[in-house]
Amino acid sequence: MSHDEDHVASTREKLVRMANQIATFFHSKPREEGIAGVAEHINKFWEPRMRRQMFEMIDAGGKGYDELILAAAPLIRRPAPEERPAA
Repeated sequence: MSHDEDHVASTREKLVRMANQIATFFHSKPREEGIAGVAEHINKFWEPRMRRQMFEMIDAGGKGYDELILAAAPLIRRPAPEERPAA
């Protein structure tokens, strides 16, 4: 793996870990309240780039994500795809 690939993998692992920490907290709530709480927290505190990366991983199968994150995903604002500069 190149340095860039290592960095991307590390960033993705951190996002999964952070999302799962949020889910862990909201598991103490009734299910619907937990789902809404996860979505509200991510919508308020995660910048679009973080949410974009999260959705890229969810769209690729969601490996590693707590099921509460996956259940909350439809309530989380999905950022527009990142535009790549023309070469």
